[in-house]
Amino acid sequence: MNFSWSIFLDLGLICIALLIATYIRSKVRFFQKFLIPNALVAGFILLPFYNFLAPRLGMNNEGLENLVFHLLNLSFVAMSLRGMGMKGAGRRIFSSSVTIIIQYTLQVIVGFGLTLVFINTFLPKLFPSFGFLMPLGFALGPGQAFAIGKGWEASGFEGGGNLGLVFAAIGYILACFIGIALINLGRKRGWMNPDLAKAIEQRRMRTGILPSGETKPVGSHLTTETEAIDTLSFNLAVVLGVYLLAYLFLHLLTFILSFAGSMGTQLANNLWGIAFIFAAVIAMIVKWIFRAFKVDHVIDNGTLTRLAGGCIDIMVAAAIAAITIVLLTRFWIPILLIAVAGGIITTITVFWTVSRLFTDNRFIRAIMFYGCLTGTLSTGLALLRIVDPDFKTPVATDYMYASGITFVLVIPLILMLNLPGYWYTTGNSWYLWLTFMIIGAYVIFSILSYSLLAGKRGFKKTSSLWLED
Repeated sequence: MNFSWSIFLDLGLICIALLIATYIRSKVRFFQKFLIPNALVAGFILLPFYNFLAPRLGMNNEGLENLVFHLLNLSFVAMSLRGMGMKGAGRRIFSSSVTIIIQYTLQVIVGFGLTLVFINTFLPKLFPSFGFLMPLGFALGPGQAFAIGKGWEASGFEGGGNLGLVFAAIGYILACFIGIALINLGRKRGWMNPDLAKAIEQRRMRTGILPSGETKPVGSHLTTETEAIDTLSFNLAVVLGVYLLAYLFLHLLTFILSFAGSMGTQLANNLWGIAFIFAAVIAMIVKWIFRAFKVDHVIDNGTLTRLAGGCIDIMVAAAIAAITIVLLTRFWIPILLIAVAGGIITTITVFWTVSRLFTDNRFIRAIMFYGCLTGTLSTGLALLRIVDPDFKTPVATDYMYASGITFVLVIPLILMLNLPGYWYTTGNSWYLWLTFMIIGAYVIFSILSYSLLAGKRGFKKTSSLWLED
């Protein structure tokens, strides 16, 4: 029988690489010290295989690209379906959302600004949205960077998806190595609670595996009778059902937009690149319907978290493995300059703004923000576990709620990322000016929101990276 094995070959290789990476993390002190995520290690293990050996075996990275796209969307569905029971804390949550938007805006300005410099100097044919891959890879993650970059390839941006993965990989490296360095700096400078600093010095390095005989934490709960349907099966069915609805909705949008001619068709193609937005919105609607009919108790947050985590681990490994090294060598100068500039700006401004915007758990928040805004939520949580191992602070919960608010507020910014591509293909400068106007609107929103929330602390001791209590 002639069945297709391609997806399972890719999944099998990724899973073997994840197992090898887990063993390396459990044994090698270097990886324990820097808390390098196993998925990142697995991706780099597979990177040379898919670049040099796989083509000789008749394999390519197309399957990896498909996995990255779909697993990203599924992880958004699973995270959006989860219910949260925290009340209050509105100011903290909105402050967290403003912090995220400030970083999005700054990274967009740095990336787009340097791209325009390159176009007007030594790289006149550079795709104008090139620099946007930095905030996509840093602040949104490999899945989004690949999906949106892949959409730009239809407009003439060769290798856009893979270049998005390159920026995401650089962001992961910053999150892991610079993040640990910042924790050590905070301990030496007295930015963190003295008791916490002492506990970090005494705590053994994490291997990533719970010791034998230790009580295992509960990761999920049963909400169904297994004889009828397993809880994992039920939650997976909800996730995949929502994803099907998102697929059908995007097809409907594509059909409607087709009546607008070539411009509508191009817009529809770009919307498929940000399918994760539509998947998350539909998931939230489905969650509301479950609550309205008082059956939301059958959805288990823990199981959904495990599903999202599994999607993210495989997605991250696939995203790194799918990087095409040839493209990296072709664009290494603009990649290096934009990544370095973005990394420096992000490092400085995250700590500068958080120390002035918040009054509680400031250093813990700064560390998590830095991890999330250079890597992903998973790297942010990895850094958070170092400074808040038992999640006793509301930092993680605040960030989760803030992500939902931010998701809605940055939709215009994400859609704006396509405008320079329209300028590139049509020559109509209106798209360029519209890009400037939207960026300007986010700058104004960021300044006003920050000033309102921070108050007198907002611009106190502006030359100091960290505002002492």
